[in-house]
Amino acid sequence: MSKRSLSRRDVLKASTALAATTVFASPLRAAAPPAEPVTPALIEAARKEGKVVWYTSVDLPLAEKIAKSFEAEYPGIAARVERAGAERVFQRIGQEYASNIHAVDIVNSSDAAHAIVWKRDGLLLAHVPEDVAKFYPAEHKDPDGTFASFRVWVSIIAYNSSLVKAEDAPKSFADLLDPKWVGKIVKAHPGYSGTIMTATYQMARDLGWEYFEKLAKQRIMQVQSSADPPKKLALGERAVMADGNEYNIFQLKESGQPVEPVYATEGSPLIVGPNAVFKAAPNPNAAKLLNSYMFSPEAQQLIIDVGGLRSMHPQTKEKPGRRPWSEVKTMKDDAAAVEKMSEEIKARYQKIFKV
Repeated sequence: MSKRSLSRRDVLKASTALAATTVFASPLRAAAPPAEPVTPALIEAARKEGKVVWYTSVDLPLAEKIAKSFEAEYPGIAARVERAGAERVFQRIGQEYASNIHAVDIVNSSDAAHAIVWKRDGLLLAHVPEDVAKFYPAEHKDPDGTFASFRVWVSIIAYNSSLVKAEDAPKSFADLLDPKWVGKIVKAHPGYSGTIMTATYQMARDLGWEYFEKLAKQRIMQVQSSADPPKKLALGERAVMADGNEYNIFQLKESGQPVEPVYATEGSPLIVGPNAVFKAAPNPNAAKLLNSYMFSPEAQQLIIDVGGLRSMHPQTKEKPGRRPWSEVKTMKDDAAAVEKMSEEIKARYQKIFKV
């Protein structure tokens, strides 16, 4: 990867329009490859490689659960998880490729713009798992077969039910500006988290940067990962979170913690986490095998049940007690615009929140 590719300032020529779902446009059109089945030959080749390296922003407990499940399904292949925030994952791969280091086999990022950049720079392998070809809607797979939506979720508001009564809880982003929440809000940072980068873009577009200027006056607690606000909420360190992962709130609530999700009346920012395999993967067969496994009904049900995520695989079932996906109002996503504006987003955010 060239040094130019390390900058998020590059303007993509692709156009990506997303409304309630993510549409992956293709700046470099090529013939879409046929679906690649899992064959005995592929499994044998993967076992000869003996390992696969997965860079991801998936929460570590879920990432390790997926890795262990894969290892149980395919004995003899070790799945090594390298977990960090999405922006850190992007930076790490950029730095490695700039130094001609090819360590990553497969990646999952919570910032869909990353996959667009890697594809544009010719780094991704066209690999279409059978389940993606058969079951995934067109808007959740790259038409050239280089990536697809491994996971989907929303960034939401939430509150600590031990500190806030349901009738007093915020119902919208506008409600967070009420003086009663001064010093009681926690939120994550777009410079670390791909989820928050995407959410910040959508909110700035729909609500205006003036909203963030007003929110900054609420003396919020600033944390890094989108997984951090739910944790601070559960610990009672703050009463309300302005953003964070829906799936962490599900996990905490279902484990007995006093947290409750809020789906803002304005709509919740939509986040998509695509999977991709690198052309220069040191373990290409194991990478293909892991990619195929991650889109199987078994693995997709795992991300729902264990991870609290949403799946686009029609053979999965939503977990009882959670708001059905069909009832979630989302903001419009636009991965290409996030890529184009990410440096501006980080700069404006840091200026407003002084972090």
